[in-house]
Amino acid sequence: IKMAGDSRFPDVDTDGSEKNEETEIVVNVGGVRQVFYGDNLNQYPETRLAELINCLSGGYDSIFSLCDDYDPGKREFYFDRDPDAFKCIIDVYYFGEIHMKKGICPICFKNEMEFWKVDLKFLDDCCKTHLSEKKEELEEIARRVQLILDDLGVDASESRWKRCQKYIWKFLEKPESSYPARVIAVLSFMFILISSVVMCVGTIPDLQVVDAEGNRMEHPTLDSIETACIGWFTMEYVLRLISSPNKLHFALSFMNIVDVLAILPFYVSLTLTHLGAKLMELSNVQQAVQALRIMRIARIFKLARHSSGLQTLTYALKRSFKELGLLLMYLAVGIFVFSALGYTMEQSHPETLFKSIPQSFWWAIITMTTVGYGDIYPKTTLGKLNAAISFLCGVIAIALPIHPIINNFVRYYNKQRVLETAAKHELELMELNSAEGKAASSKSELEDLAREGKESPCYSSRLKVSHSDTFIHLLSEEKHYRTRLQSCK
Repeated sequence: IKMAGDSRFPDVDTDGSEKNEETEIVVNVGGVRQVFYGDNLNQYPETRLAELINCLSGGYDSIFSLCDDYDPGKREFYFDRDPDAFKCIIDVYYFGEIHMKKGICPICFKNEMEFWKVDLKFLDDCCKTHLSEKKEELEEIARRVQLILDDLGVDASESRWKRCQKYIWKFLEKPESSYPARVIAVLSFMFILISSVVMCVGTIPDLQVVDAEGNRMEHPTLDSIETACIGWFTMEYVLRLISSPNKLHFALSFMNIVDVLAILPFYVSLTLTHLGAKLMELSNVQQAVQALRIMRIARIFKLARHSSGLQTLTYALKRSFKELGLLLMYLAVGIFVFSALGYTMEQSHPETLFKSIPQSFWWAIITMTTVGYGDIYPKTTLGKLNAAISFLCGVIAIALPIHPIINNFVRYYNKQRVLETAAKHELELMELNSAEGKAASSKSELEDLAREGKESPCYSSRLKVSHSDTFIHLLSEEKHYRTRLQSCK
């Protein structure tokens, strides 16, 4: 670009073509002044900086379509953008790729790249991963906010049944929605605990009774409590199924499958008790009922529905499949090696407890996991040395993957807390914006009343009441906005 009176800027033809590859442009981004040469910028002609080379020939309209301000005296293009992000973006002209500095918001950096018309393909892969994670967080925040808004809003076009269905779903699935919903959640939690305690207490021999055939069975009182708990679980599941917006997804959900497994054994055992005796022998019926009663332990997993900590632990284990796989692989290799060595070294002893390599697997498992029941142990010197090495290797193998698993748990737990706080913050901002809109409308009404008050004194008292009751200075007078640069830092 040829700047008048400056020999650094060569002449430009009327058609805007350059006469010299050493054309310079000077830009000032957020107070940071930079000088660029045309041969570097022309590598990427679609970018905003490259378009500045030919903008002067188009006049001020062309100039101000690309920048925020232009000073003919200093011959500088001014941009009200983030200088830290700009320093990263200009690397594309020198290195062909962009690395995002630590501490810059990925979404703001993406917006800066779009402003400077630099394609996202130049962003480094590690930075793209950070950007995708931030996008997922924003989508999750938007989803949570939308769910809250859906719960608060009432669609008048919906039928009465739809509104009732939505209310029941919110009542049973979202304890934070209201005080009665929290009471129901606490009751459900108590029923789970009572049912689990009854299942355990019912196995105590002193609390069991003997039937006419001489078989021990649960006390009738405990059986009645169990029936009441199952009735609560059944009613809760049926209501949630009826009110579910997506019944197929509801039925195939893992936690809902657990609910079915916790309820189903009661009804199956009840059916076998009353009808099975006619179809099979009584002993077979009792064995089937006893096996089904064992399935009642599945109801303890219902606690995960009411515990965010258990849900976080489940997610952390899902994200740690690779680390868990490495742990199992280490243990499997160690178990095979040390059990084979132990079997070989113990064959010389006449009273050896290592009868076979598969039997030695049990010894290797309890040794490497540092359990050590003592039912199988080496008796030779070499066998004891092999056992010492095996449990030392077991400690190391178990300790290595533990730290990544704990990190996954802490990271996900903190992330969930941040997302929850961010969703609440978004709702507060929405309420504040709504209040600002109301205050602005109140201010316009006050101005109208003030004009009317000059013509008619009867509005003076009305104006004072309106000013004291509805006019909010902080929301309507001076609005303090954070600048783009402050938001990005």
